[in-house]
Amino acid sequence: MSLIIHYTFLPHTDPEASLAFYRDVLGFEVRKDVGGGAMRWITVGPPGQPDTSVVLHPPAADPTISDDERRTILELIAKGNYTAVTLASDDLDADFVRLAAAGAEVLQEPMDQGYGVRDCAFRDPAGNLIRVNQLA
Repeated sequence: MSLIIHYTFLPHTDPEASLAFYRDVLGFEVRKDVGGGAMRWITVGPPGQPDTSVVLHPPAADPTISDDERRTILELIAKGNYTAVTLASDDLDADFVRLAAAGAEVLQEPMDQGYGVRDCAFRDPAGNLIRVNQLA
């Protein structure tokens, strides 16, 4: 089996704020930036990992989605209940301090979970949950 994770998608509600968060706070590289205004697709990824990317996209851009469905999606995003991504760090505590100092919205400070993972959590500008796990 040779499957890898190549892209994952997270919605944005403000492309400039999301770009600033993923580029300036998380330190991701900007790989592509297409479209314009609120209809921008921004591809970012961790330096040194060119085959793994996050695509920040306009939520509910599909024209087949109704206005009610679009409102529901935006409400779920704002609550942090729509999507999430889990990152990993070789120094969780240092990265937590760096991200918090850079202005990331802290949801959970580093802690040992009962299921054997040490992690912390942030929210991106759209409301997406960003968890960071300590690598073993």
